[in-house]
Amino acid sequence: MHEQQSLLGFLSVAFLAGVANLFMPCIYPIMPMTVSFFTKQSDGSRKAMFYGFSIMFVFALIGFVTMAFGAPFLNFISTHWLPNLIFFVIFIVFGVSLLGAFEIVLPHQFVNRIDGMSESGGWLGIFFMALTLVVVSFSCTAPFVGSLLILAAQGEVWRPLWGMLAFGLPFGLVFTLLAMFPQWLKSMPKSGGWMNEMKAVMGFAEFALALKFLSNIDQAYHFNLLHRNIFLIVWIIIFGLIAFYIAGFIRLPKDSKVKTYHWSRVVFSALFFIFTFYLIPGVVQDKPLELLSGILPPQDNKSELAGVPSEKLRPMPHGLSGFVDYDDALAYAKEVNKPLLLDFTGYACANCRKMEENVWVKPEVLERLKKDYVIASLYVDDKKELPKEKHYKSTYDDEVKTTIGDKNMDLEITRFNNNAQPYYAVVDASGKTVVNPIGYSSVEDFVKFLEEGKKK
Repeated sequence: MHEQQSLLGFLSVAFLAGVANLFMPCIYPIMPMTVSFFTKQSDGSRKAMFYGFSIMFVFALIGFVTMAFGAPFLNFISTHWLPNLIFFVIFIVFGVSLLGAFEIVLPHQFVNRIDGMSESGGWLGIFFMALTLVVVSFSCTAPFVGSLLILAAQGEVWRPLWGMLAFGLPFGLVFTLLAMFPQWLKSMPKSGGWMNEMKAVMGFAEFALALKFLSNIDQAYHFNLLHRNIFLIVWIIIFGLIAFYIAGFIRLPKDSKVKTYHWSRVVFSALFFIFTFYLIPGVVQDKPLELLSGILPPQDNKSELAGVPSEKLRPMPHGLSGFVDYDDALAYAKEVNKPLLLDFTGYACANCRKMEENVWVKPEVLERLKKDYVIASLYVDDKKELPKEKHYKSTYDDEVKTTIGDKNMDLEITRFNNNAQPYYAVVDASGKTVVNPIGYSSVEDFVKFLEEGKKK
């Protein structure tokens, strides 16, 4: 249920990103071109529908190519330092581009060749007309498409395909309607300064999103440089700048001076000011910010258990104590005669942080975790090296496992035939699974899961 809600949330973001892209400057010139093309077509309605579906197909094709690499590749690009560093640079470049420093464009020969194919007429011509739209709009859509695919890689393997379909849906709908009713174009607002301002706001937002990928590296490799407060301070500065920019107090070189304050400018400026002030208590008072669960680095936590060396424990939220290693946790569970909760999680796992901050924090859950269970916090993207004597070849893929994350992922796959996080399993002192494992869940379902695991 909640995984479906998470996917719906992602699709909503993708759809809204597509809507936002319709207002980008490079989209507007394509609108009259669309109208001109379809005024010469017979059977306009059917061909207009085909045009819309072709646009969505081209966007979906981009997602399919990403999806075809499979889950291992997506796991690699969401956790390894190199792709995360590349993504950070990409987001910064996209942000600078949206602020007007330069445009991201495809080679002119490539664009002109596709445009020439669109003039061939008929159904094939309509398809290449759709392809032309996607290619020509690349200078505006590239930052959003790239960002969307990168964010999709943080989730399940099908997300790139569904995400690009959702992103292309507004394009398909709007351009289908324009093809069917050319006169609608006359009612569209003229492009101008307001679109430059929208691009600038999106550019600032790209800078904020870029920080998430540095945070992934920092946590997975235990650098501990990008602490939560530093992350929040940077976000406060960025979103404060957005608020002042929309209000007209900050202007970019290409912007004109704000002479009149329309209600929309006041409302959006106020919303960004409110969000900026929402972030401040997270720094000043170390308050948890539920709206950003899964995005922010975790709060500073400690993990202590009587008689257990600190190096065997991992910091956990809400005063909980968790073991780094499964074998150590199982031995301790046998010693204290408690069931062992296996918490398969990840530093780059947004839903894992949401579970901890929105479900684990509830008294009825937290009390059971503290009183009834030993916890093994098994990060599948932990890049810390295992001692050489603990390297081993997996029976699943015949590859040598050399890091803590490799070992934990292999355990999840071989024992439970699952490679997604969060994932929770309960085993007894002998290591036997005593209740069906679950993933992202509600408070009620998680309490029921813990109760069943305790009774076995």
